[in-house]
Order: sequence, then structure tokens, then C-alpha cells
Amino acid sequence: MRAFAWFLGLLALALAVVALLAWPAWTLLHPHFDFPFHRIAERLGMLALLLGFLALARHLGLNDRASLGYGAPRRIFLREMSIALVLGLASMLMVVALMAALGLLEWRAPYTGAPLPRLLLASGLSGFAVAFIEETFLRGAMHTAIKRESGTRAAVVLTALLYAATHFFGKFHIPPEQVGPHSGLDLLAGTLHAFAHPAGIADAFLALAAVGVVLGLVRATTGNIAACIGLHAGWVWVMLVVHELAQPRPHAPLGYLLSRHDGFVGWLVLGWTVLLALPLWRFYQARNEAGVRKNRC
Repeated sequence: MRAFAWFLGLLALALAVVALLAWPAWTLLHPHFDFPFHRIAERLGMLALLLGFLALARHLGLNDRASLGYGAPRRIFLREMSIALVLGLASMLMVVALMAALGLLEWRAPYTGAPLPRLLLASGLSGFAVAFIEETFLRGAMHTAIKRESGTRAAVVLTALLYAATHFFGKFHIPPEQVGPHSGLDLLAGTLHAFAHPAGIADAFLALAAVGVVLGLVRATTGNIAACIGLHAGWVWVMLVVHELAQPRPHAPLGYLLSRHDGFVGWLVLGWTVLLALPLWRFYQARNEAGVRKNRC
């Protein structure tokens, strides 16, 4: 489990940078730029994570395309990512349709946000950005490192658990007039606050862990992260659009099926993910076997 410990250490390092350096950075930048404290802290954490990831990838021998999950030829990679994007969009739209049928969503009427084409474009770009970053880190480098040391099963499970956990790093803001020497620690405590009440996030955590297992199985079956990126991007794309067009109805008769964490990922998504796992795995297993037979001919 040393590989997994390395990645946990990298995440802990990024959080420590936020706690220790956010206030000094804010004192240097705030007189000249009107950046919120949490934004400066986030950028520091992301920079620390990026630099640490580059160093760790070199240390663990992960700094090549195959280890990062990009080993497939470009044409095949883009094709598989596109097919998975369609599957991701379709499967998440079915979840949304089920939520609407069960009376769990209340559509905003009239909708007063950004024009619909702009919303669709912005949500799609955000979905791909999230998918590329998370899949490269988790199902790319981290999966490869753990698989080499502990096998595929450990790689799938451990990346899924970390994937789920990182979704509960909350958005915690500190007003400028309250920023002080201890604000970095306060921000870190607020960011991790959800873990102090595990019962309140159990449904969302289990659902996200199940999603992580499905993505891990797809990664293990295909040997790259093309399909993982497409599926992930499609799911996030639909969720971002729905968050703008509708709001959850937690007091509906079946409102408990939606999580209190984000009003979306909960018991309903967990059940849907479990149902989706086997046919999706068989679909990619069949595609992989067909590709092997084609290469032999």
C-alpha cells in the first residue's frame, strides 16, 4: 500500500500548504488584488498538488502516457471517449427523468439564468475539465501505481474511496474583515467539516464510491482512461445543467432518495449505479475482446 500512501501524502501536503501559506499569500496579494481569501488558498493548494504530482509521477515511474492512462492511439482514444460521452449523457439523463417522474425535482419557471446554449457550452467545458483532471490523477496515475504494487482489485477500490472522499471538501469562505493569521487553519477545518458528521454524508459517499468503482472497472477493462473521461464528463455535464434548471424537493414523499449534501447524489444514484455497473462492464469487456481479435487478424 505504499503507492496509495504516497498519494494520500500528496493530498495531505496540498492541504498543509493551504493551512500554512494561505494567510501569508493573502497579505501579499490582497493590497494589490481584490482576490477572496478562499480563492488564493484554492490556487495555492492546486499549485502544490500539481507540483507534487509531477514529482511523484517521476519518483514512481508514472511519467509516461501509458501510466497516466493515455496509452491508446489518439484516434482510438478520441473514439472511445466520444462513445463513453454519449453513454454518460444518456445514463445520467435517465436518472434525471426518473427523479422528475418521482417528483424529486422542481423546475425553475421561468428560468432567469444564462442563455441555454451558453449554459450547455459552459457546463460541457466544465464537465470535461473535471473529468480530465480527476481521471488523469485517479484512474490514470494512481490506478497504475497501486495496480503494480497490490493488484487491480486494490487499485479499483482505493481510487474509488479517495474519489468519493474528495467530493466532500466543502466550499468554506472567510470574509476579508475576518481574515487573520489563523485563517488558513480555519479554512482547512471548514473545508473538512463534512467528515465530522459521517451519517449526514453516508448516502452521497456510498453513491460516489460506487461511481468510482464503475470507473475503475472500466479503466481496468480498457487499459486506458478514454472511456472514464467520456463517462465522467457526460455525468458532470448533465448534473451541472440540471442544477441550474431545477432544484431538489427534499420534502417530497421520496425526498430521502436525494442526498442532503448536494441534493442530487444519494440513494437513488447509488441504486442506479449498481444496476448500471454490470451491463457497462460487459459492454467494455466485449469491446476489448473484439479489439483483441481484430488485432490478431
